[in-house]
Amino acid sequence: MDNVKIEDLDLYEILEVNPNSSVPEIKKAYRKKALQCHPDKNPDNPNAAKEFHQLSKILEILIDETARKAYDGVLKGRKEAALRHKELDSKRRKLKEDLEAREKRACDSKREKTADEKLRAEIERLRREGSQQVEEELERIQEEIRAQKKHRSENDLIDLMSANHRIKIKWYVAKGDGTNGGYTHEMLHRFLSKYGNINALVVSAKKMGSALVEFETRKAAEMAIEMECGLPSNRIKLQWINVPPGKHHRTQSTLVKPSDYESIVLTKMRQAEERRRLIEQMKAEDGDD
Repeated sequence: MDNVKIEDLDLYEILEVNPNSSVPEIKKAYRKKALQCHPDKNPDNPNAAKEFHQLSKILEILIDETARKAYDGVLKGRKEAALRHKELDSKRRKLKEDLEAREKRACDSKREKTADEKLRAEIERLRREGSQQVEEELERIQEEIRAQKKHRSENDLIDLMSANHRIKIKWYVAKGDGTNGGYTHEMLHRFLSKYGNINALVVSAKKMGSALVEFETRKAAEMAIEMECGLPSNRIKLQWINVPPGKHHRTQSTLVKPSDYESIVLTKMRQAEERRRLIEQMKAEDGDD
């Protein structure tokens, strides 16, 4: 603990444990604090590295039986002295402070000095020997931080990939048209699901003639944009919300390769047949011959 005397700190209070806590409880409290104070999670805090290092030194003392006993002796004497000092009135406190100063000069506080010296000796011993338990705890913290970073990166990648497969859909709707231009959620889903799995499809309830679709794959989204027209009587327009990386606006002639021509023709024929059946079904339901 650089520039801070060990006797001026309450190590138990910093870890939010009590002096009777067991070693496993102290380790658990340390891990919780260390994850909160880790420099990787506090890039804007210039003191993060120092605070994290301080926690490691606290753990080192409190899980070592001899060092902890020495620290407890210093802490106990310090708290008892603070309690006695608090109970004195201002006049007696001044007399006590003068007396203690004289006693210190006269080396009458040998017992307290010995406790401090014991603690400093234990801290120096720990510095020389190192602590395998502390090293293990530090490694656990690093593994946890790495796991959290990996999890965040994977989630960010999934979000980015999904965002790259989102398309906005537009079509004409006359004023006062209660049929929303002839399109429903089920109809749009039927048109678009031919190209691949759909993660989400939302038809705007406030803005007529507008919808949003998110495909599971980029290939499905590309095919829908290039090939889907919707109802012949009221065609839809599909457009990327965010153009995916490496994807540029291209005409259909540059997208379709000669080798794909036969497949595309068959797909369009299936689309036309499906539209025809859908229109007939809608007319039958509306009673329109």
